[in-house]
Amino acid sequence: MSVETDTGKSSAGARLLPGQTRRHWIFTAVVCILIGSAAVISVDAADASKDDTAESTVPAWVFPLNAAETSAPAPLDSDRPLHLANSDAAFTEAELHDLFSAPDWHPTSHSAMPPIVARGHAPDAYACGYCHSPSGQGRPENASLAGLPAAYILNQVTDFKSGLRKSAWHGSYLPSALMIRSVIHTTDEELSAAAEYFAAQVLRPRVRVVERERVPHSRIVGWVYVADQSGKMEPLGQRLLEFAPDAVRHENRDDEMRYTAYVPPGSISRGRQIANAGSDSPTNACTSCHGPQLRGVGPIPTIAGRSPTYILRQLLAFQTGARSGVDALPMRAVVKNLNINGMIDAAAYAASLPP
Repeated sequence: MSVETDTGKSSAGARLLPGQTRRHWIFTAVVCILIGSAAVISVDAADASKDDTAESTVPAWVFPLNAAETSAPAPLDSDRPLHLANSDAAFTEAELHDLFSAPDWHPTSHSAMPPIVARGHAPDAYACGYCHSPSGQGRPENASLAGLPAAYILNQVTDFKSGLRKSAWHGSYLPSALMIRSVIHTTDEELSAAAEYFAAQVLRPRVRVVERERVPHSRIVGWVYVADQSGKMEPLGQRLLEFAPDAVRHENRDDEMRYTAYVPPGSISRGRQIANAGSDSPTNACTSCHGPQLRGVGPIPTIAGRSPTYILRQLLAFQTGARSGVDALPMRAVVKNLNINGMIDAAAYAASLPP
């Protein structure tokens, strides 16, 4: 199990390359123009909602949003190659921000990508592998698709197309907006090819779950938390915060980096109880549908070893009705009376299991 308990250690701040903030501005500005979305806002990790009722309230800390820049940056560098220590590949800054070309740092880790996964098609269908990674590993702000049943993936994109699946966040959330725009402009044949491809990939360990009372003070880079340079700590409280241990690798879309999810002490054991016994009855047990190790049964998806932030967002989406397709109906009944603390516990336990 990928679990650690630590109540006192500090975490070093992640180092950014010169121009990282500039790159955020360009990426956000370009995509906002494409989709007509509102400007994103900054949400500090300390500004946490402590709501623990079963009402349809979505805490802001579940959806870290990039800060909006106020000055125009220089163009992206299209000449200087950038590298990762774990790859022989190289990409320029401009290439790493091209939504129609999935940066493939580890081409031997997956089978041959269909064109829709590798490149998408301009001007509206972005490369599936850009956000979800060429091998389907995903990141905290979007889904890990590797190993999910193809039929399940197709059902979800159908719900995105029809409006039956949306983000639980009440404002603009760019990763979801990009997904919706892409699937609307993707053909059924392309969606089938992408679903079959991602279903055939293997999910690798992607997150460490750490129980801790205090966490590094943070800022937001690429819709995920990173430790700031202050070295200060703050109370975690009743939150689940998933950090990129290296902001540069996160920004450069390294699909071999493991994220760190901080959860309240005792979350994993409480989540195990929910998974095995249910929140209010055995019929609500996660294992009754997702299997004893939460690795899925038939068309029911595996949730073991996946991003706990992503799992938590989906639980909130079920509860708020943001996910209302046929596949969502059983889950809406399960989470109806589950408060945010129980959702954190269930997500922490599922993420702690090996994929």
